[in-house]
Amino acid sequence: MIDRLQIKIFADGADRAGMLEMYRQPLIRGFTTNPTLMRKAGVADYEAFARDLLQQIPDRPISFEVFSDEFVEMERQARQIASWGDHVYVKIPVTNTRGEPAYPLIRALSRAGIKVNATALMQLAQVEQVGAALSGGAPACVSVFAGRIADTGRDPVPLMARAVELLRPYPNAELIWASPRELFNIFQADAVGCHIITATNDLLKKLALVGKDLGEYSLETVKMFYEDARAAGYQL
Repeated sequence: MIDRLQIKIFADGADRAGMLEMYRQPLIRGFTTNPTLMRKAGVADYEAFARDLLQQIPDRPISFEVFSDEFVEMERQARQIASWGDHVYVKIPVTNTRGEPAYPLIRALSRAGIKVNATALMQLAQVEQVGAALSGGAPACVSVFAGRIADTGRDPVPLMARAVELLRPYPNAELIWASPRELFNIFQADAVGCHIITATNDLLKKLALVGKDLGEYSLETVKMFYEDARAAGYQL
């Protein structure tokens, strides 16, 4: 089943060991990270962390995010980050914290040859505007946070299918199904035509379960419950 997928799978995280573990998997076609993941992983020196990873992973795309809230400083950071390697994509949030759209900055960076990963999108109007901003520019990604959309009780599948269509006029832009919540999201994203899905290492480790016999899986689950109860010494 996995070998029939058209979608590219990117590993999402900031744990160096975990990222290098995923790099050894040919199925993993690229990497993404963000300041929240980096802080959680204990990264103290942003540039040193990024440059070390780029040396260890020299041949697959990696996205690093700007962290300023002002567009002028975002642009400076983006140009600096992009200079670290040709396989670097620079993540630009769709707005700043005041809700001001980043479309002009995305357009300027893309037309300057910088590979942009527009991130934190959740609305089709944002997809439409970002696509137009990327038109005619460098190779780019558009990260729609389908998992967070699902967290609000909305089905992300129709929205992502429509996003695919909105980006079709812009062949330089690839749509990312971001923040998946379960492994099945990979198959959903593939079915609607997304180009890329990002997933954490914990989720990616479930790939070994794809196609597993359900009777066997059921029995393994029963055995797990039994062994854990016995190990805990439970009695009634």
